[in-house]
Amino acid sequence: MSSMSIDQGPQLATANRRWTLFGPWFAFIWLFFLLTPLHVGWQARDTAAGVIGIVATLTFAVAYMLIWVRARSMLRLVEEPPLRFVAPYLALLGLLAAVMIATLGEGGVAGLVYLAVACVMTLSAPAVYVAIACLAVGVGLTGLVPGWDSQIGTAFAVCAASAAMLGVRSVMRRNVALIGAQHENTRLALADERNRFARDLHDILGHSLTVITVKAELAQRLVDVAPDRAKQELADLERLSRDALADVRRAVEGYRELTLPGELARARAALEAAGIDPVLPQSTDEVPSGLRELFAWTIREGVTNVIRHSGAHRCEIVLTATSVTVRDDGQAAGGTTAGTTAGSGLTGLRERAAAMGAVLTTRTGSGFELVMSADLATTTAATADTEVLS
Repeated sequence: MSSMSIDQGPQLATANRRWTLFGPWFAFIWLFFLLTPLHVGWQARDTAAGVIGIVATLTFAVAYMLIWVRARSMLRLVEEPPLRFVAPYLALLGLLAAVMIATLGEGGVAGLVYLAVACVMTLSAPAVYVAIACLAVGVGLTGLVPGWDSQIGTAFAVCAASAAMLGVRSVMRRNVALIGAQHENTRLALADERNRFARDLHDILGHSLTVITVKAELAQRLVDVAPDRAKQELADLERLSRDALADVRRAVEGYRELTLPGELARARAALEAAGIDPVLPQSTDEVPSGLRELFAWTIREGVTNVIRHSGAHRCEIVLTATSVTVRDDGQAAGGTTAGTTAGSGLTGLRERAAAMGAVLTTRTGSGFELVMSADLATTTAATADTEVLS
């Protein structure tokens, strides 16, 4: 029997193991109703018909269980098995059921109920509906045999068992599809996370490594002709490398932590998704290490407010060594702007600024402007503290 072609996730594998363990036992319990033809055959065990009937009934039970044993996973039961297996299997069950009826009389009619269930398990629509209808009608007509009781109850059992098995198979198919969809969603989410991490890491390191390379080449050329300039370039090189290292550590150890280059990359994606034209700096190199996280928080809060409240068409972010500015061209006073209401975000940002010795100011006019600034002394102190900790 065929198996599902897609990769099976942990939930699907667990479901398959459970079905492998309990599926055959679930089917075996329902063989209880074959005790009736066995009892009839046992009562006539002194006759050839009775012996043949017993053997046919036991063989029928084994053949019926074959479909459950062959269905080693719930997937193989849900999917349609190949015709090369279905045709001989159903023909064998039909032949054994006919032998049971011929040798055991109306007691052997019970085998047709199992034959109907086997048809549901192996056939697809509309063949399965035709098979069930033919079996139900055939069972009902056996009641016309002289000396036999009405088989309407058995005909109803054929329909009821078939309907129940159709429901079970439908539920199983939907569960398999759901588990498969969950597994695929998980796979896609992981792939998306990998791609986003790679993109952010590129945004964090791409420009910094380029600048470091250029400054290293420049310092190498200046070391003999202009030692003082070479020292300055080497100092910048050390600072840039420390900042890049700090950004990478934040990205790897706590991917959700803020980094200044990473926050600029996210700001661009968020603004573009909101239909706002972003005007962003190409470099974060001149921002001291001690202020990079504070500026990143400022950009996040400012961009969030622009997207939520401003109705702007353009947002500009300006970075200097001592300040970051987020401005938009949204509605001025009299309309809704990003700063008409002082929310908890701006309050928290002011607290962060105060802790760093920086100042947060807001301005309204032709739009809204959010400015985080620190004097040079504060910047130098913050940078020194960061380098000591590093």
